[in-house]
Parts: sequence; structure tokens; C-alpha cells
Amino acid sequence: MPFGMNPRFVNVIGLGFGFMFTFTAFQTMGIIEQTILDSVKEEDSSFTGDGFTSLAIVYAVFSLSNWFVPSVIAVIGPNVSMVIGGVFYAHFIVSFLWPSNAWLYIASVLVGLGAAVIWTGQGNYLTIMSEPENMSRNSGIFWAQLQCSLLFGNLFVYFMFRDDTTIPKDTRTVVLIVLAVVCGVGVLILALLNCAPKYGFDESGHRRETPASNEVPVTPMGALKGAFDLFLTPQMLLLSVTFFYTGIELSFFSGVYSTCVGNTLRLPNSKGLVGMSGMITGVGEIIGGGTFGIAGKATTRHGRDPVVMLGFLCHVLAFFLVFLNLPNDAVFGNTDAAAFIDSNEYLALFCSFMLGFGDACFNTQVYSIIGDLYRNQSSAGFALFKFMQSLSAAICFFYSNHIPLYYQLLILVIFAVLGTVAFWRVELGLRRSAASVEITPRNDTSCAAPVENGDAEKKASE
Repeated sequence: MPFGMNPRFVNVIGLGFGFMFTFTAFQTMGIIEQTILDSVKEEDSSFTGDGFTSLAIVYAVFSLSNWFVPSVIAVIGPNVSMVIGGVFYAHFIVSFLWPSNAWLYIASVLVGLGAAVIWTGQGNYLTIMSEPENMSRNSGIFWAQLQCSLLFGNLFVYFMFRDDTTIPKDTRTVVLIVLAVVCGVGVLILALLNCAPKYGFDESGHRRETPASNEVPVTPMGALKGAFDLFLTPQMLLLSVTFFYTGIELSFFSGVYSTCVGNTLRLPNSKGLVGMSGMITGVGEIIGGGTFGIAGKATTRHGRDPVVMLGFLCHVLAFFLVFLNLPNDAVFGNTDAAAFIDSNEYLALFCSFMLGFGDACFNTQVYSIIGDLYRNQSSAGFALFKFMQSLSAAICFFYSNHIPLYYQLLILVIFAVLGTVAFWRVELGLRRSAASVEITPRNDTSCAAPVENGDAEKKASE
């Protein structure tokens, strides 16, 4: 049967569309949040809400909540979790229609909770709807669909606000309503997805609604304990280094780099390049996700580590070109300082593409390895991934206003090396473990006992 006709694959596509609409709205809201709040302050002197404080709250709550989300998933399942998370995103957007200091920060707390719930639910749902042999393909296709939100959102911002430094109330209201509706469409799609069976599918592809004889149903407390135990395993500790890197590079290309481009006055139309940079980053993400999704088996024939190595090379090249093309003080505000070369807008956009493509390389393979290695603990696995990623993102956003650009690039290179080596170590261990399971002594006529998942993981760490 063609994979396009597979009902489980249709659910994966639906999942991608749901997230594409939801995050087209939310990421666009993130782009214009500070401008909207500045516009509100000009109209209402009593309003003192700050976008960066709001963002810090979102990531802090997001990071901490990931420890408890597996317990939530164990009770209500991934489908309901994703819908609840989507509703919190929609609430965050709607809150800007009636600006309030208290409501802004309450909505930030709720969207932090919603982010942990929706992303862990997504990882769990994607794992259940995938098989080990197509997990890489499905994660790549999902990633490409999701990153279309970067393209659409930045196009929207570019055409709506390219000539404005502030947003009038009437325009603000129309834009917020449109974004809320788009987010609502995404939540509706997530609500219409087929429910994932609590115990996955059997080998024949049929839904399992009861645990197998050797499985113990997961309780909320058991899920929390499982998350702590999983975090301390050798594989997860190594992968956490990779997760940490994905968080700081995400913060860099989504916030720091675009800011530096806009502040470099030697670039022609530097402010207009900010939206264009975001669109080109989205193109890189889409091409990367599509390449490792549609051609997943071909690109991962020799393992996931070559793809991660490609992402590493793309990022290191981009960091070096940013080092040459932008001045060191571009993170602190508008600057007319000279870089090592004459600042070039085409080189700046090429770096945007490389940052997006490299990010897709890392994230698609992270999704794939979590889905394979922690198939029976996918909620905890994806929660820990998002915990480390959001923690490092919060740290990066904190120091980005205090550390010059070149030192930030040095930090990125160091963690790129560490994250790539850590991923390679885990992937190599998995391949060795798989090879040892397949090989049986020729003079052994007895029936070999099956290797349990935990035993395989233990071998992989040795």
C-alpha cells in the first residue's frame, strides 16, 4: 500500500497541518509582540508590560513544566493534551486585544504550560502513529510542515508592517483577530485527529486498547518517576547535550541573528531584511525537513549521525560567515561599525538559510532517535528534550543582551561540537547494539531469549 494511503500516515500529515496553523499564528505573534506592546504604551501610559519579560516567563514555565507533563499525558492522552495546549496559545493571542499588565503575564504562564503539554503530546502522538522504519520520514515531513509557519508568518509581517514603526489600534485589532482565527483552525485540526490508542499498535497494525501481558499501565506518579529515572540514563545524559545545543541555536537564529541583521546599518534596508531573513530561514527549514522526510530512508541509510554532521557543518559555516559579515556590537542596538568584510545582504540571507537547514538536520534526527530509543517512554523522552531545549533557550535569551556577538558565536561553536559528538556516541552505540542482537552463534541450537528494550539500551551505553 502506498504510504500516502496509510491511515496512520494521514494522521501524521494532519498533525503537521494542525501545528502549521497553530504556530503560524503564535510565531507571528512573537515577531510583533514587542512592537504591539510599544504601541499600546504610547496610547496608555499606565501599561508597562514588557515583551522580553513575557518571553522569559514563557520559557521558564515551559522548561519546568516538562517534568510533570508525562503524568498529564498518562491521564488524558496526547490528543486532548495537544488541544489544551493549542487553546492556551489562542488565549495568549486574544489577550492582546485587551492589554493588561496582569493578563499579559498570566497568559505568558499559561502559554508556557501549554507549550510543554502540546509539544510532549505531539512527540508521543507522532511516535505512536509511526513505525521504527518510518519514524525518520514522518518526523522530517512533520518538521517541514511545521516550518511553513515561519514562511507564512514572516510574509504576513513583511507586508502588513513594512512601513510602520508602531501599529495603530484598528490595525492591531484586525491582525490579532486574524491570528486568533488561524490558531483556532490549527486547534480544530488537532481536535479532529484520530485518537491515539493508549497502548499503541500491535505488530499487525491493529490498535491496542489494553496493555500486553508484560506491560504495566503507566500511572501519573509512575510517569513522573520514569522521567527522572530516564534523565539519569547514560543515553539521555549524552543526548541532553545535543538538546541543549538545539535550544541555544534556536534562540540565536530566531531572535539574536535577526536583531543583529536589523541593527547593522551598513546593510542596505537592514530593517526590511529582518522579515526577509526569517522567511529564508523558514525556506531552509522546509527544504531540510522535506529532504529528510520524503527521502528519509535514503538519507539515513548509514545512520542518523551523517545528517547531524551535515547540520553541524552548515551551522559552523554560518557562524563563521556571520563573524565576518556583522559587527561585534550589533546585538546591542543600531551600529555603523565595520565588520571584517563589507557587510553584504546576500551573505546575510545565505547565513539565514544555512541556520534553518542545519536546524532541520538536528531536529529531525533528534525526533527520530527519541522515537526509536524511547518508544515505550516517548512522553518522558520528548518532555526531557523540550526541558533541555527550553532551558538553554531561556539562558541564551538572558545573556544575548549582555554578551557581544562574537562571544555568542564562540559559545555556539563549542556546544555544536559537544552536541554533535554526544549524538554520534549514542547513535554508534545503538548500531552496535542492533548488530549484536542480530548475530547469534552458529553452534547454538537453543532458542535465543529475546532482548528486552531496556537491555538493548544498556548495551548501547556500554
